[in-house]
Amino acid sequence: MSQCPVIELRDVRFRWSSRSSFAISVPELQIEQGETVLLLGESGSGKSTLLSLMCGTVLADSGEVNVGGTNLNSLSGWARDRFRAEQIGIIFQQFNLLPFGTVLDNILLPLKFAPKRRARCPDAAAKAIEMCKLLGLPEGVEKSKAANLSVGQQQRVAVVRALIGEPPILIADEPTSSLDETSQENFLDLLFAQVAAQKSTLLMVSHDPRLASRFDRVVYMKDVVSVEGRQA
Repeated sequence: MSQCPVIELRDVRFRWSSRSSFAISVPELQIEQGETVLLLGESGSGKSTLLSLMCGTVLADSGEVNVGGTNLNSLSGWARDRFRAEQIGIIFQQFNLLPFGTVLDNILLPLKFAPKRRARCPDAAAKAIEMCKLLGLPEGVEKSKAANLSVGQQQRVAVVRALIGEPPILIADEPTSSLDETSQENFLDLLFAQVAAQKSTLLMVSHDPRLASRFDRVVYMKDVVSVEGRQA
């Protein structure tokens, strides 16, 4: 394990703008390099807000959010966008694929904004095709339009997109919520194999405690985050 946590929040407070009374505070949260962590919480517990703080899409009103040894509040908006593209692979709950782009276009998109990540993957197209095969996608899928894929195939493409270029941190926002139990297990087998191969840190957000046994550590939102008001 690293002596310096790869994600660290200290004395963080954040309140949304006047259109919402929702606010959270995080006294302390640390995630070590190479850990696989499940963040469990019900709807309205602040999971999405916490992820936004970790990714730098919103800034804490006070306290420190350090990712990879960098205080996100010290970066300009442009620098935060570049930092996020370089350091964090994100698997969105709804996958967020470009429907009329090809699978390969979707996978390679993060590399356009992350030169260091792109440099770690000099033959990115070949690597993307290899990872698609490892995740059980059919041969030639890289030429297909994302809109023509099944939900399970889109999910695997989203994983490849998050992992391409070996980002040190992988954040997955409820990626199994639309899957049955068998599909969940298959998906997690594939995801963990790729995370281990790349030695990435994995933070997965979910409301499903049945996933807990798969992770190094389980963090409960109620133990690390205090919530004020209700999220709009």
